[in-house]
Amino acid sequence: MRPDADRSDLDPFERQRVERKIRAYEYAPRLRPDQFLSHESAVALWGGPLPLALIDGKPADGRTLAVHVTTLGTGPMVRAVGVHAHRDRSTTARLARPPGLTLAAPETTFVSLGHWSVIDLVALGDYFCRAWRTGYGRSDAGKRPYSTIERLREAVGSTRRLGASRLREALELVREDSWSARESQLRCRIVWAGLPEPELNPDIYTDDGRFLACTDLAYPEWKVAIEYQSTLHAGRYAQDVERIAALRAAGWTVIEVTSALFARPDELIRRIRDALAASRSAR
Repeated sequence: MRPDADRSDLDPFERQRVERKIRAYEYAPRLRPDQFLSHESAVALWGGPLPLALIDGKPADGRTLAVHVTTLGTGPMVRAVGVHAHRDRSTTARLARPPGLTLAAPETTFVSLGHWSVIDLVALGDYFCRAWRTGYGRSDAGKRPYSTIERLREAVGSTRRLGASRLREALELVREDSWSARESQLRCRIVWAGLPEPELNPDIYTDDGRFLACTDLAYPEWKVAIEYQSTLHAGRYAQDVERIAALRAAGWTVIEVTSALFARPDELIRRIRDALAASRSAR
């Protein structure tokens, strides 16, 4: 996206990610050989999910967010307005060098963010490790993931890191089949509430083998599906309505999670628990 492009139609998360990416590209020509773009700037460049930066409880203007630059070894750190400088003395940092950039590789990016919450780390780990599997109507099947759980675990264990316990806790929850940060966060809330872990984005078929739907999260054994309804998917509203109607007609219980319900975790968990209990008793 061009720096002067209109971003008013983007949600706050995407707007901040785009702004961070623009700031990173603007700074990139100034990097010395011993420096690289890191932390939140690297996440934005990889296209990953970022927690929302707030000022006085409101989303910060992305244009005010600092660029994160790390210096390897003992060289001088950056001293400039709008730059958050870091130092990495380890010998395990992995870098990527796409055209015009030097940035932290996914594994190095992940381990630098131990100050994040566990739930945000899980969402990022899920993004880096997504396996692009084949399935009904799925695009990009066979695309290589940015990383793997094994490589993230190796990076976490390779050196002492800020927030190492959070990184290790998050790693135990990283999965390969989440398609969005909200799905990742929803799964964490379900598991932390003591409910069984749902399957992620399974393809659902009728008893006679006809494709029915792909659901965000599901308990196929009990025919309970959980669908996150994002405002960004408003253009797919008609398709979503038909898909959910087909699931319900086939005997599935579908819990639709809006942003309002997501913000009420106790009520959300109660609905899922009740749906599972009802399905179990019916069987």
